[in-house]
Amino acid sequence: MPRPSANRVHSGSMFGSRTDIGCVREHNEDSLVVAPPLYAVADGMGGHAAGEVASEVAVRSLAENAPTTVDSEGLGNAVMTANYAVINAAQEKGRNGMGTTMTAALLERDKLAIAQVGDSRAYLLHQGSLQQITRDHSLMADMIEAGEITPEEARVHPQRSVITRALGSDPDMQPDLYEINVSAGDRLLLCSDGLTTMLEDSEIEKILIRTRDPQRCASILVNEAIAAGGHDNVTVIVVDVEGDRERQVKKTKRKGRAWAVVIVLALIATVLGVCYGAYTYTQSTAYLANQDGKVAVYQGVPDTVLGISLSHLDHVTDVNVDDLQPGVSTRLKEGVIRADSLDAANSLVEGYEEDIAAGKKPTAEAEQLDANTDAAAISPSAAASSATAASSSSSASSSQGGTLQ
Repeated sequence: MPRPSANRVHSGSMFGSRTDIGCVREHNEDSLVVAPPLYAVADGMGGHAAGEVASEVAVRSLAENAPTTVDSEGLGNAVMTANYAVINAAQEKGRNGMGTTMTAALLERDKLAIAQVGDSRAYLLHQGSLQQITRDHSLMADMIEAGEITPEEARVHPQRSVITRALGSDPDMQPDLYEINVSAGDRLLLCSDGLTTMLEDSEIEKILIRTRDPQRCASILVNEAIAAGGHDNVTVIVVDVEGDRERQVKKTKRKGRAWAVVIVLALIATVLGVCYGAYTYTQSTAYLANQDGKVAVYQGVPDTVLGISLSHLDHVTDVNVDDLQPGVSTRLKEGVIRADSLDAANSLVEGYEEDIAAGKKPTAEAEQLDANTDAAAISPSAAASSATAASSSSSASSSQGGTLQ
């Protein structure tokens, strides 16, 4: 019952398969089933075409009884049913000793279940590294685990074909069960020992990595086994795991939205921080202006952003602009006089009021202070030193200090 397939996409997987008689055998005693999500390889034994019958009976029974979802226990039960089917077929056909190996897999999205008996194998290529999932039920595997021989010696050992568990030999036979998570990009390989006795795992790994198309990959693996001698039938199934693409896409979208929210919040925080800093700065400064002939005190800076004023009127004083020294009066009529703070602006006004009350114009020293502060307004780097000079001058002469423009 060989069933090689062309490339098809089904249940989130793309797969390919091939079986070949090899260079030595008279019959192909391997069988396979490719019916996603079910994949299986069986290697028959018993001579006189008995192995071919055993493997066909086993895969047919498996296909009829395997679960339709990933369920290792259900898959194991289907393999045990296949075991009974092989035993019954041997009795009916009078072919005692007829048997077969079986490695069956259920693959759906990111779940993989495997039931295995004998020395047909399941491998998983994960992140570029090939891992053997199953353990051979063979004399060689037992001897390797006991430290009696090396894997290299087992490849040429005269008893390398002796298996210790198979379908058709024991009604109480139990398969080994595996259930693992797989990821998109992984590659599943099921094969008979006709591949693994001819090619080392490292060679199989290289072919699985470099041949992206699974059908072509399956064909190349079989061809390489034949080129290496083809001492046995060779059967290969290669399945690419796509995983749960829909869930991955949704997860990616969620991550994208989350990052977008984080970025937007960061931008908002940055803008708010800049705005707060600008607002704090504007509220720490002040200036004097002409308001209908009176000296007015404003808090902030005499500028606008997007049509929004960065200052507000604090109060209008009783000081007439025309009563001030001509230079100061002219500057207020044409612009503003800046101060380092609201207190500094009020100090300027108090100085003007004291001079007016004393019957005199602002002193030449005050005019020089205004001029210095005008220069500081033009050159921001000089503002701090001008303010310090203004403060010192105010203490020495009891006149006003501030920043002019």
